[in-house]
Amino acid sequence: MPDHDPRLVAFYDEDNPDGPDHDWFRALADETGAAAVLDLGCGTGLLTVSFARPGRRVVGVDPSPSMLARARVRPGGADVRWVLGDSRDVPEGPYDLAVMSGNVAQHVPDGDWERTLDDLRRALRPGGVLAFESRNPRARAWERWGTAEPTTRPTAHGPLREWMEVRETAPGRVLLTAHNRFEDTGEHVVETVTLAFRERAVLERQLAAAGFAVEGVWADWHRTPAVASSPLLVLEARRR
Repeated sequence: MPDHDPRLVAFYDEDNPDGPDHDWFRALADETGAAAVLDLGCGTGLLTVSFARPGRRVVGVDPSPSMLARARVRPGGADVRWVLGDSRDVPEGPYDLAVMSGNVAQHVPDGDWERTLDDLRRALRPGGVLAFESRNPRARAWERWGTAEPTTRPTAHGPLREWMEVRETAPGRVLLTAHNRFEDTGEHVVETVTLAFRERAVLERQLAAAGFAVEGVWADWHRTPAVASSPLLVLEARRR
């Protein structure tokens, strides 16, 4: 897949800051007494580095060289092992906890997604925990994502004009086309991604098929039980 433009990666933490989701994943690592944590799809490593502490092994895996380049130089980056790739490239475990934050699960297409779950089961120890979140397709959040008017923000490379096109290509499959125009040079950077919105029942069935027991499906980062209309699904599963 094409890598992200490094100039845009520089804004990733600003657009996706530390918050209650990261608090929840950190608390889960402490609750489970995790001595080895895997962050799959770690991006720039903002959450990943916060797992690190004496006596705990932390590994961050991501397919983007530009994301990992930023992760490696952030404060605390030297305390994490960074790996370029996907679930097939996870260093040998076993791990006590595997996480996929920032809706990483939705970036993995069908086929690869089932294989990813199988890879994670093999990476985790028996009884190890897998945790991730995914948006509920019933809430149809993408219908509110398209930007009617472009916005502009200052950057080190001059003003950046941004807008987003959103199109549902199939039930539960949404194509995002992000437009980024550097006004001083006229350079127009376009990045596309297709997100998979999976029903709760589908996710639970896929986890079970991969050898996980689902222990909770939450509507938020306070462990409120999810209902059919919950926009967010936070899943905790344990390797059998």
